[in-house]
Amino acid sequence: MAGRLPEADELLTPAEVAALFRVDPKTVTRWAKAGKLTSIRTLGGHRRYRAAEVRSLLGDIPAPRDAAEQAEA
Repeated sequence: MAGRLPEADELLTPAEVAALFRVDPKTVTRWAKAGKLTSIRTLGGHRRYRAAEVRSLLGDIPAPRDAAEQAEA
């Protein structure tokens, strides 16, 4: 397992987080600045986000209803 971070310490780029939430990467940066999401800075100054924290936030978001469920409502 050399060279890989454990699952809890896996880091994601702003683009990866944005793809998961279906938002622009700049929005992810704004969330970090607002304190809604914890970011880690690389030596080059780039932001990285803990995958475990991102997944927990994704779990708090209700799944979108599909078209069939919306038609019944």
